[in-house]
Formats: sequence, C-alpha cells, structure tokens
Amino acid sequence: MKFKRDIDVTVLNGEKAMIDFNTGNYYIIKGVGNVIWDMLKDEISVEEIINRLLKEYEVSPQECEKSVMEFLEKLEKADFI
Repeated sequence: MKFKRDIDVTVLNGEKAMIDFNTGNYYIIKGVGNVIWDMLKDEISVEEIINRLLKEYEVSPQECEKSVMEFLEKLEKADFI
C-alpha cells in the first residue's frame, strides 16, 4: 500500500490536518493514525504495518488488525491509497 497522490499535510498540536482540494473535504488524523500515515510514505504491506504496531504498542493482534483495517478502509474511501 502507498499513497495514490501527494497530499499536503500540516501538523497541528501533534495531529495531521489536510484538505483534499479535489473534494473540498477536511481531514484530521490523530494518535496511531499518524504512525500508520507515516508508514504509508513508502510502499508497505498491511501485514508489515500490523507487525510494526504490535512491536510498538501493547495491543492484541486481533484488535490491531481490526483497527488498522478500519483506518485503511477510511483512507481508501477518501481515495488516498
């Protein structure tokens, strides 16, 4: 997975904020979403994202996978990935 296009991101108080000028939608990404977003700068598999997060955070593999998939689905729906 990786971004389909360059997206202008501003960091505000530890959160990533962006406007999709194609749609006019405004997005805020916080928490672990910031970490996943940064991982997507380079091409990476879903499994690698999950494995990296499992090494860094105390979370069950099932909960990690569920949360990652939900986040990635939102990015896909917004046509970012």
